[in-house]
Amino acid sequence: MDVNQAKQEHLLALKVMRLTKPTLFTNMPVTCEDRDLPGDLFIRLMKDDPSTVKGAETLILGEMLTLPQNFGNIFLGETFSSYISVHNDSSQVVKDILVKADLQTSSQRLNLSASNSAVSELKPECCIDDVIHHEVKEIGTHILVCAVSYTTQTGEKLYFRKFFKFQVLKPLDVKTKFYNAETDEVFLEAQIQNITTSPMFMEKVSLEPSMMYNVTELNSVSSDNEGESTFGKMSYLQPMDTRQYLYCLKPKPEFAEKAGVIKGVTVIGKLDIVWKTNLGERGRLQTSQLQRMAPGYGDVRLSLELIPDTVNLEEPFDITCKITNCSERTMDLVLEMCNTRSIHWCGVSGRPLGKLSPSASLSIPLKLLSSVQGLQSISGLRLTDTFLKRTYEYDDIAQVCVVCPYTSPES
Repeated sequence: MDVNQAKQEHLLALKVMRLTKPTLFTNMPVTCEDRDLPGDLFIRLMKDDPSTVKGAETLILGEMLTLPQNFGNIFLGETFSSYISVHNDSSQVVKDILVKADLQTSSQRLNLSASNSAVSELKPECCIDDVIHHEVKEIGTHILVCAVSYTTQTGEKLYFRKFFKFQVLKPLDVKTKFYNAETDEVFLEAQIQNITTSPMFMEKVSLEPSMMYNVTELNSVSSDNEGESTFGKMSYLQPMDTRQYLYCLKPKPEFAEKAGVIKGVTVIGKLDIVWKTNLGERGRLQTSQLQRMAPGYGDVRLSLELIPDTVNLEEPFDITCKITNCSERTMDLVLEMCNTRSIHWCGVSGRPLGKLSPSASLSIPLKLLSSVQGLQSISGLRLTDTFLKRTYEYDDIAQVCVVCPYTSPES
């Protein structure tokens, strides 16, 4: 800004005020016992005070509202609203008045003016009012730049600007963890912490999955055929409190059948968080796309489709294995079954399974028995690709509980 321009007295005055909702007026009740020197003086004064609640004069919160006395804090995800007024303080008629409001962030400059057209004239003691709104999507330093240009009666064109600097703070601390199940399911744990100084009402915390997944929220329990939130009916998050949300993601059938699709870094989705603060002021925060590293299964993946929870000692039981070709080439597989100390396979070892195309799967029923009680690990399967003479061994495929069906006779 030019120094001479800064010292020049303008015919117009610019005022900018942030629009926020008021707060409840708080009292500081002072009481004493009837036998004390003041007697009932304090009680009578509080009853005559118009800001107290009638019948509950000792309550700290009153019936009146207090307008904000300062700029206050602005948090990411909230809507910044401001009132802009240009008043003609002179005795002259001013023409061609143009008011422009821009918001400068660390990465961009946004035009917030509702209209970019000039007002033809402004008479003395009249004003031009405008209200601007902007959903804050960046943290850090923000500068509201308000510029006014106009023309005097003599035809002189004048121009001045004012700058209003404020900081945008982060309201929530969001941390995510991924847990891979034995199947293709993925569990997402989202830890959300309120890092502001006031409580929040959590209106919605949802996960918007990517096109590859379906999502199931695990944040409610069934009660009388109705879903009740695990956090109770009043979903408030106090300052510095943390809450965990859990989601289960499962690949859609068209992607689950293609083993090569879900590899490496995959996009899970994004969290959508909506909250309310004092007197219902709403804030909304969306995370960036959440990504996870898919577990590596190698060229061939072996998983279990069917297995009993409990089996009897030394009695054969059935399982169903699913073999998936995760490579980009065709394989010719041979299945070998090797006995362990506790697991004994039933059937012919070394049987050919035939050719398996890329991303194709094959389900194989197998029979085995256990000679040891307790929780036993199913191991001892081996696949060999005859094309490349490459062998893949699978241990600790799953676990099964082995019990003894016989009971000792009573003496």
